[in-house]
Amino acid sequence: MSSSLKPLLLALLVPAATFAQTPAAPPAPPTRAEAQAQQWFHLDAQTDGGVVGVSTNRAYQELLKSRKSTPVIVAVIDGGVDTAHQDLRRVLWKNPKEIAGNGQDDDHNGFIDDVYGWNFLGAKDGRNVDIDTYEDTRLMAKLQPLYEGKTRTSVPAAKRDEFDLYTQVKKTYQEKLTESTQQAQQIGQLYEQTSEVVTQVKKALNVSRLDTATLHHPPTTNPALLDVTTQLYRGITTMGFADAETVVAEMQKAAEHGKTGLDYSLNLKYNPREIVGDNPDNTKDHAYGNKDVTGPDPEHGTHVAGIIGADRTNNLGVQGVADNIRIMAVRAVPNGDEHDKDVANAIRYAVDNGAQIINMSFGKYYSPQRPAVEEAIRYAGSKGVLLVHSAGNENKDLDVETQYPSPRFLDGKTIPNMITVGASARQDDEKLAAEFSNYGKRTVDVFAPGVNIYSTLPGSKYGNESGTSMAGPVVSGIAAVLKSYFPKLTPTDLKRIIQQSAVPYHTQVLKPGTQTKVPFDQLSNTGGVVNLYRAVEIAQQQP
Repeated sequence: MSSSLKPLLLALLVPAATFAQTPAAPPAPPTRAEAQAQQWFHLDAQTDGGVVGVSTNRAYQELLKSRKSTPVIVAVIDGGVDTAHQDLRRVLWKNPKEIAGNGQDDDHNGFIDDVYGWNFLGAKDGRNVDIDTYEDTRLMAKLQPLYEGKTRTSVPAAKRDEFDLYTQVKKTYQEKLTESTQQAQQIGQLYEQTSEVVTQVKKALNVSRLDTATLHHPPTTNPALLDVTTQLYRGITTMGFADAETVVAEMQKAAEHGKTGLDYSLNLKYNPREIVGDNPDNTKDHAYGNKDVTGPDPEHGTHVAGIIGADRTNNLGVQGVADNIRIMAVRAVPNGDEHDKDVANAIRYAVDNGAQIINMSFGKYYSPQRPAVEEAIRYAGSKGVLLVHSAGNENKDLDVETQYPSPRFLDGKTIPNMITVGASARQDDEKLAAEFSNYGKRTVDVFAPGVNIYSTLPGSKYGNESGTSMAGPVVSGIAAVLKSYFPKLTPTDLKRIIQQSAVPYHTQVLKPGTQTKVPFDQLSNTGGVVNLYRAVEIAQQQP
């Protein structure tokens, strides 16, 4: 959760007994029109009041309506996808050579019943890994018994690189542990208190939802109640939320995430990999996992999948960027850090089963099996597959600190079939660069909408999420549209066109994580926000 929430949350801590209590009705689900109205990232800056969207609607209306397209398979390597979602069912990839539920490997690809994809975080008996440790934790657990209490000069020369790694890991692990402990305590308290206040305000106003319209003109003359609704309205609109319920929901997720981190992801003794039953150090092993591509927590992957290609024709819910798409679900990202072995195998599975674009909305800062991942990336390139990778949410300069998978090979050469994406916001102002987004003039290729992105959630629901994880699939969707309507384009063509068509912005923006202003065009190598309309215009000119 953003630290910018704290001032608002503190302001909300007023006595609950101030307000009368009356029952409220449950909220109604959004209509198609309401859902689409929240998808600002489809809008066009020229025709839609300056909103820094990617011009999806305009591209379809003006450039693509008379062109033919071919289906494109996009693999979503993530934590799982809800295959029963009403807005995703029709657009899911289905393995044409596999017979569902017969317990056999009908297509002889080494994966039994892989109808929608494959799960590299599962056991053959159907169990699944949900929460895993961070890579820092895994390295700390491995290296601490070997080097704790030793000095660099006391270890053999051949082991000094590993000792240096331990020294670095120990520092970052302790920093994470301290920060997580403090945040978990603070956010937990704020969530409990604020949730109670919001509940009492709703009861006092006899409303089911505290949206901005209700808060701006509340049906009350109670001075104390008016004061709180005014604070809520100002805080929520400043942060770009639609209602108080979203604030509370985000706080709840943050509180749960904080506790999970302490109990599991930072626990040196926790080892969920035993569930899978493989040897995580053996990167040559591919025969593990199960068919359950939904998994125990498909929220993140479902949201990502909807951004890329939620059904544009079913008159339900939201619309994805791409209109002729098949989404392949590959589960390899737990709540925690992904294993390099799983990432490498997920890339290979996607490539071998026909994916032309792979969305990778994940990342970490240690990669102990980096060569295996890079080998898989090279394999994807040799098969004509584009990889789209989110830049990360730690407001770091990736020109200084490497996030993995890196956009460069170990030899320093740029990966030609990978594009790295930062997150942008709705308006062309000082907050255009999302305050959480990583950046880098040499390392990040483009920015894309990633703040308050409305998309699919498990259980045929919808909601807003923010992150470079949301910006990445916007670019994957654009790449899918280009490949669908212009099938001769290669991965390097797609990357080049997406970069060339990015709209440059020279606005002085807050450098992510700071109050210092810098030109937006200095935060990525293109200096721009991706744009489907301009990309299609360029693609039309290709031989």
